[in-house]
Amino acid sequence: METLSYKTISANKATVNKEWVVVDATGHSLGRLCSEIAKILRGKNKPNFTPHVDCGDNVIVINADKVVLTGLKWTDREYLTFSGYPGGQKAFSPERLKQKGVDRLFRKVVKGMLPKNKLGDKIINNLYVYGGSEHKHAAQQPKLVELKTI
Repeated sequence: METLSYKTISANKATVNKEWVVVDATGHSLGRLCSEIAKILRGKNKPNFTPHVDCGDNVIVINADKVVLTGLKWTDREYLTFSGYPGGQKAFSPERLKQKGVDRLFRKVVKGMLPKNKLGDKIINNLYVYGGSEHKHAAQQPKLVELKTI
């Protein structure tokens, strides 16, 4: 019997091609934007996606303070944290997280869309969020990505 002429190629740390991507958050809905960011961070938009390898791109989010939430979600939605101690549960609204830092809101939402393991903890470090239109990653020559083309 002859061997197959094709193989499933699995990416590894040495063969992954990581790029830098800029996403403009102006006027986009928070959840829809973060789900696309999570796909890019995970590498699911690439043909060589491998589930157990960090094969996603580095994402820079600019104008994060201009993101949109519809209805009363700024005040009525709650994100919970639990310290592990009795009475250690705290609730935060998106408005309060945004006041503490716009990157906290994005990290909270995107982290919930990533795997809950060591790989997810590593992938979230590839996310850089800035409230204005300026960022300090010009040396990496990032590409501007329109979310409708992803």
